[in-house]
Amino acid sequence: MRDPGLDRHVWETEWQALEPLVVDSPNEALPELDDLVERMLLEEGYPLEEGELERAAEEGIDPDVLASFLAAREVARRVDRGEEVDPGDVGQAVGLYRALYDHLITREADTG
Repeated sequence: MRDPGLDRHVWETEWQALEPLVVDSPNEALPELDDLVERMLLEEGYPLEEGELERAAEEGIDPDVLASFLAAREVARRVDRGEEVDPGDVGQAVGLYRALYDHLITREADTG
C-alpha cells in the first residue's frame, strides 16, 4: 500500500529544489519540471500515453489537466531539441507546470 504522505513530501522536496533553477534558468528547468509533474500525474492515475487520452475523458479525468501538461511538455521538448523558443512561451510552460503541481499537491492532501 502506498503512503500518500510520503509521495507528497518527496514531491514538495523536489519542487523546492527546482525553484532556484526555475528562477535562474527556466529553459534548463523545463525538463526537470516535466519529469516531476509526469511522475506525479502517473502516480495519481492520469493516463499519459497518446492512445489513453481519449480514455481519460471517459473515466472522468479532467481533460484540462492533461491538456495543460501536454502544452507545457511541447514547449519543454522544443527547448530540449534546441529550437528557438519565445521566453514568453517558456514562462507560460513554467506556469502550467506550477499550476499542475499545485493541483496535484492539493489533490493529494485532500485524498491523503
